[in-house]
Amino acid sequence: MTVLFIRPVVSILAQARRSNSAKVQVKLLQGLLIQPLFSSTTGGVRSIHTAKSSSAKTTVCNMEEGGGNTPTVAAGVEARQDEKDYGSWDRESLVKRVKQLEEELKRRETSSSSSSKEQEKTKTPSTAASTAGTTNGNANGNSNGEKSKKERKAAGENSKKVFDPSRYETRMIALKLAYLGKNYGGFEYTQMTNVPTIEEELWKALVKSCLIFPENPDVIDFSPFEYAKCGRTDRGVSAFGQVINLRVRSQKKVDKRKKVLQSPEQDGSTATGEQQKGDVEMKDAPPAEPATKQVKESTWDPIHGEIPYCKVLNRLLPPDIRILAWAPNPPPNFSSRFSCRERQYRYFFTQPAFSPPPASLASPALNNGWLDIDAMRQAAKLFEGLHDFRNFCKVDPSKQITNYERRIFESDIVEVKDTGAALPYLTSAGYSPHPGVTDGGALPKVYYFHVRGSAFLWHQIRHMVGILFLVGQGLEKPSIVSELLDINANPRRPAYLMADEVPLVLWDCIFPKLDPSESGAAPRDREEDLHDPNAQINLDMKDDGIEWLWCGEQASSDLHGHTGLLNQSWEYWRAKKMDELLSAQLLNKIAGQVDVTRSSNSLEKSSNGKVGKGAVEPQKIFKGGNRGELLGPYKPVMKKDRLESPAEQHDKWARSKGFASAEEMKKIPGWHKLVRANKRKAADAGIEAETASSNGGEAASVAE
Repeated sequence: MTVLFIRPVVSILAQARRSNSAKVQVKLLQGLLIQPLFSSTTGGVRSIHTAKSSSAKTTVCNMEEGGGNTPTVAAGVEARQDEKDYGSWDRESLVKRVKQLEEELKRRETSSSSSSKEQEKTKTPSTAASTAGTTNGNANGNSNGEKSKKERKAAGENSKKVFDPSRYETRMIALKLAYLGKNYGGFEYTQMTNVPTIEEELWKALVKSCLIFPENPDVIDFSPFEYAKCGRTDRGVSAFGQVINLRVRSQKKVDKRKKVLQSPEQDGSTATGEQQKGDVEMKDAPPAEPATKQVKESTWDPIHGEIPYCKVLNRLLPPDIRILAWAPNPPPNFSSRFSCRERQYRYFFTQPAFSPPPASLASPALNNGWLDIDAMRQAAKLFEGLHDFRNFCKVDPSKQITNYERRIFESDIVEVKDTGAALPYLTSAGYSPHPGVTDGGALPKVYYFHVRGSAFLWHQIRHMVGILFLVGQGLEKPSIVSELLDINANPRRPAYLMADEVPLVLWDCIFPKLDPSESGAAPRDREEDLHDPNAQINLDMKDDGIEWLWCGEQASSDLHGHTGLLNQSWEYWRAKKMDELLSAQLLNKIAGQVDVTRSSNSLEKSSNGKVGKGAVEPQKIFKGGNRGELLGPYKPVMKKDRLESPAEQHDKWARSKGFASAEEMKKIPGWHKLVRANKRKAADAGIEAETASSNGGEAASVAE
């Protein structure tokens, strides 16, 4: 009987291990978690899921050495588990769960085997009972049936001090963070990626440091913590000024003299008659304390007496994610998404864009990697102002966006000074660039496309940069920007390529100081005027309305200490700098092996024009990556095939969801929820079918 249950589970675990797809792993685990396992009772079965209960959650925290009285270690929660929740678990938690299930299976198999052997032995009932009691006592660490320390450690249990979050108040803060996005699947968490996301790493650090107390730490859900983010960067995109806000634990302890403490929802608002979620009821409140202690509590410093949030989180985050500052007092109704008035992006590139061929092999009609910076700057200026950018973005039909107008405050091409990345071979006689392309000096030069705007569409920056690179290579004129911005003449976007994602950086997010008349307004209402063509907008918003407490201002050791932010960042930079230095030396050595001005036969142009010995370099298209792409003969943008218009894409998507059209779909109240519900039903049906198929196959195998 045991085999009938054990084998399907082991099979599914093996499938989950072999699969590289997070989505497939989730489905396999869901199939696993609904498998009944034997209970210790003979002939009985039970689900491995814990039934929903109202038991209070307990959090275990260890005090990190050198961290003062700030708990910065793991939080474990006895949370309710439901099979539907596994779709929102992160990859690391799923793997951990698989290991726990494997240990459970091994333990049950060992227990079953031991029981069979004991039954074969001829013992008196009293002797068998005594032997079983001794065996169980040794296995569990003592005769009382308690688990040993080793077993508790294997099961992930912690006997350390239990941390009680109800003793501390909470506060709304904003965090300014930076990250290098090359190794991440974007900022926003999704289970449909094989690489971690920034939000996933933030969640783990926040939970482990006991700054938030989710009902189930394995389920990434920021909604209970009044969370918002300013920018949702895509996979591979970095940020040096991303901003989030959320409610976290404070170092300030609650006032035990009060019978009922205010909840986060009661700050600045009137509580309902029903006790708000998060309220802590203090029964049998102690009498009033002496005045001396009251004075001591009233002088608690909300800055220097607070948890060093930057320091705590930076200790737990990966080295390519850093918390730069935190804001102790965000404005009322603050939302890092809707309160932001300006977002700044920078897209970095080199001059030349890729390694150019020697002058003797270069075609006079092509720039061969050298970019016309002046032409790019001329085209970039055409983006400024309020325009419809539907031809400079990717349409997401599920969003059903109808307004593609966005305001660009500034758009320019800027040179980065003192990059220290000189490659001497680029200035040698054989590789000299075309006249007028560069003004001399060390090469390569580094530039960035600088753009400031109120908000941006999906992949808007990368589409803008893709067109600028075509202009810089002389393949398009700067006027191509004006043509694509004219949606009346061009309502459908040509199928041109957008730029690569890695060089793009969300440089900063600006929150200007608000007038007293605006401070109480909802963030969404303050955002509307940014897209109004008749609105008077301050385009020079240099002063940030958020009073940031930068890392090092709360305590200098947080920045300059041995484990401070500056030293951590230096270590990470130096490792990358050594990679750059060695690769630059290797590149120069390779380029200097052959004297391109002295060779003869090897540099003669072939008569048939084919690529090979003595052939002219073919046309390469630069898209922002590490090399030029060979895409064949260039086809002008306005002659490329046209994509479907946004309206056509919206209708097509609506029909795929069972609606007659997008217009008919929008007439249904709550159509978003209806689409999500149908999607969940389809996913559940697929999982059930896959599980049934797996169980049927395993049962047939056992029967054989």
